[in-house]
Parts: sequence; C-alpha cells; structure tokens
Amino acid sequence: MTNSQKIRFGLPVLTALIILTGCKNDKQGNAITGDEIKGHIAVLADDSLQGRKPFTPGETKAINYISAEFKKEGLEPGNNGSYFQDVPMVEITSMPSSLTLAGNKTNIALNYTTDFVASTRQELPEVQLNNSPLVFAGYGIVAPEYHWNDYAGLDVKGKTVIVLVNDPGFKSGDGKLFRGDTMTYYGRWTYKYEEAARQGAAGVIIVHQTEPASYPWSVVSNSFTGAKLYLQQSDKHLSRCKLEGWMTEDAAKKIFAAAGINGDFRAIARKRDFKAIPLNMGATITINNKLKYSTSHNVIAMLRGSKRPDECILYTAHWDHLGVGKPDAKGDSIYNGAVDNASGVAAILSEARRFAELKERPGRSVAFLAVTAEEQGLLGSEYYATHPVFPLNKTVADLNMDALGDYGETNDFSVTGKGQNDLEDYVADFAKQDGKKVTGDKNPGAGGYYRSDHFNFAKVGVPALDINNGAESTVHGEAWGKAKQKEYGDHHYHQPSDNYSANMDADGMAEVANLLFKVGDKLANESTFPGWKEGSEFKAIREKSMGK
Repeated sequence: MTNSQKIRFGLPVLTALIILTGCKNDKQGNAITGDEIKGHIAVLADDSLQGRKPFTPGETKAINYISAEFKKEGLEPGNNGSYFQDVPMVEITSMPSSLTLAGNKTNIALNYTTDFVASTRQELPEVQLNNSPLVFAGYGIVAPEYHWNDYAGLDVKGKTVIVLVNDPGFKSGDGKLFRGDTMTYYGRWTYKYEEAARQGAAGVIIVHQTEPASYPWSVVSNSFTGAKLYLQQSDKHLSRCKLEGWMTEDAAKKIFAAAGINGDFRAIARKRDFKAIPLNMGATITINNKLKYSTSHNVIAMLRGSKRPDECILYTAHWDHLGVGKPDAKGDSIYNGAVDNASGVAAILSEARRFAELKERPGRSVAFLAVTAEEQGLLGSEYYATHPVFPLNKTVADLNMDALGDYGETNDFSVTGKGQNDLEDYVADFAKQDGKKVTGDKNPGAGGYYRSDHFNFAKVGVPALDINNGAESTVHGEAWGKAKQKEYGDHHYHQPSDNYSANMDADGMAEVANLLFKVGDKLANESTFPGWKEGSEFKAIREKSMGK
C-alpha cells in the first residue's frame, strides 16, 4: 500500500505514517535526525494533500496532521484550549480597465499587464479614480532614523503617487545612505503601499526596474494579477489606497518626460534635498472586483514554562503551498512544496518533540506555530502578529524556517538579513562550537529578510530570525552546494517538481533544526531579552513596546 493510499483512509493513519516512513525519535541522543525530518515531509508533501492550498481538503489534512503530532508529544493547545487559530480572509479578483494619464498636452493609455498592473484591497464591487492628480514622490519613504521624508510638506489626499522600488541606498555608492546596497524594509513594495495609505493617497504606483526589484517584469505581471487573498479587516480595507499597482520603467519614462523629468530619476530622488514633483497629469481607471470570503487556520501548540510562563520563544514555519495548478512537462499539476515548506514544518515538529522530551521544562514557554497563507503574502503570520496569543512585549524571539535545503550537511549556516538583531550572535556562538561559520544573504539588495513569516514579527518589534543551510557542502564543497541551490531555484522552486523523494538528503535540514533548538533552549532559560542592532528599522518599535 502506498503512502497516498494510507493517507486517504484518514487522520489515524496520517498520525501513524510518521513511523511507517522511517522517522526515528532518537530517544537516546535526543537529537533531530534527517530521517525524522523526512518522515514528516513524506506525509505533508504527499499527493493526497493536493499541494496544501488554504480552503481546500488539503488544508484540513495538513493542519490535522500537524495538530495530531503536537498532541502526540504532549504539548498543550496554544490558543486558549485549541490547537487552531482561525484566520479570516477575503479573496479579491480585480479586473482593471486601461489606465489613462492625461495632462501636459499629453494623453497616455497604458495597457493592463504589458504596461501596468493594478488591484485594490478595498472590498467593493467597483472602485474608480477620475483624473486623480499624479505626483512623483521619490522612493515614497518616511524613515525618521535615516532623516528621510519623501512626503514632507506634501498633501496627497485624492492624489496618486508614483514611487520607486527599493530605497535610496541601493547602488548609490554610499554605504551610509540607508544600508547601502542592502535593502531595508523601506525598499519593499509592501511598505510603499502601506505608507501611501497612511499619507491618505488615493492611489500608489511603483515603478518597476529589474535590478533594484531583483526580479523581471514577468514576475510582477504574474504575481500581481488574478485572484489574491487578504486578511479580512473591519473597515473592509477602505483605509488602503483605491489603487495599488506597478508600471514598467518605459511607461514611467513617458510620464516623467511629459513632465520635464529626464535622466536617471533614481539619482534625482536619492538627493537629500529632493522634494516631491507634481506631474500635472491625472490618472483615470476603473477596477471591478469579485469577492469571496472564507477562513483558514494557523496551528499552535506550546510547552508551558516553569518559571516565566507568560514569556515565550516562538518557532514558526508555513504549512501552505500552491495547491493544484498548471501542469509541468511531465503532466504533474500538484505543487507539493516538499522543500517549500514541508521542510520547515517538519523541523518545528521535530523541535517540538525534542523540547517535549526534556527532563526539565525550560523557564520560559516555548510555542510552535505553523502558519497559513505565506504563499499568499505572509497572511497567517500577519494575523498572528496582530492577534497574538502571547503579548508581543513578552514574546522573546521568533525563530523561523522556510525552504530548508535538501542537499545535505554544510560547513556554514545562512542568516537572512544578517546584521539585524542579537539572535544572530546566538547562532554564531553555537555554530562555532560545532566548527561551523555563519554567512549572510548572497543577494542583500533583494530584501530577503522581508519575504518570509519572520518579517511580520520583526514588523511589530519582536526580534526575528530566518536561517537556512549554507552553500559549503561538507562532502562536495561550496561550488557543488551553490549549484544545488541554483538547481532548486531554477527548476523546482514553486514548481510541481518540488516533491518528496526517499533519496532526498535531509541531514542539512536536521542540522538547522538542531541548531535552532539550541538557540531556543538557551533563550528559554534566560531572563534577558535579545534586541535589535543599531541601525535596524525595527529597533524603535521594540523599544517602544518594551517601555524604553
């Protein structure tokens, strides 16, 4: 009988599958093993879960399996007697008209997907902009710690702002301007939308450029069209801009040229004396929406602390993937997400087991949170961060794992967004004890720190860490490891081929899980709180929440 056949018979068999797939609970050494990790991945990435997309039977099977594993290890339900936290969402399918820009004796019509993309979060059947005045607001950033305010003296109510992706430091040649080529949160597209809404703008359009965005226009046109999920809000998202969109660099050049702005507009906008520029044109567009409401679920369990149970160390990973989609060349249409991110969930299940087996409970509570809808925009972690079970100022740290490498043990660990907070020092100390080293992002300008679930905890001030295998294979060397990383990125990331295989090497995943167990165990037995490093955009938020 295949694993798929066993899973179809229901939850009891799901729970038992961990034994049948070769998981070792390693009671003697208590360490997490590659076989243990693989046992969980075999279940979570099985075809019968249909890619673990929210609101599908695959979600039900996935969250029931995760909660059953927590219960089996004797962990308490983490949400007031329940292993589940409801996450209400709305699916919005936006269908924009063309975007017309008129003024300066010029009339420009931009075509949807080829010249621009646009959507709205406002839960209305239709939204419109009618000749909304256009303003070039530079990078669209308000960053007091960097003494930067693109909206200074600017009233954008009823207007549509055009802003640049990334931040002023990128390719400026000045390492002290923001964080140089390392992207800050102010450079992320999500921040641009949020700040424009805070300023009261009617619309916001980001100018796409491949290098500062770190991806081509095709990624924008594919990712920002069609149905999208958002967290439900009491105000129906009416506090957000009516229009949230992107335009191509060529489209932006036409608009800027009509307003007399020529040359390198990134260089213009990064000058410290930059002032927003009215473009003397108006934007007109209609967006029709289809709305659908439903509820997904986070899964949470906890080991209650013996001395300070109100303080919490949090482990996170997202259980969801992309479901069933476009078939590949082999006809496979199930996006199983074995690496992304059954591996991370397998790691937190294994860490939960290891904590549960401790002879003495740690002083602080340790919670394990498997979140939904990461692939839809980090929604499950955002919901928890805005509806926390443990108060944020009592949440010591978030330790996140997303898409752990399946190419075996390495001599190094990779910390996403290295340089952000004190948790990296804990990692470095334990890595050194094991004869390992710690590296940072291979492409810091891409803003990887803001692209997984740990970011939503950073955003509310909780020190957050995302860690992965490095590239230097202990057996085959660094060049081989980099080739394996590239192979996954080029051929398996978000593809049906991200499947479980009995031949996958999960020993490197176990290395990461064991390292983060040590970090969490140390944090759980301390009385101090780790903080953010100088220059981090999250330092002031944490200090405020801690009453400093």
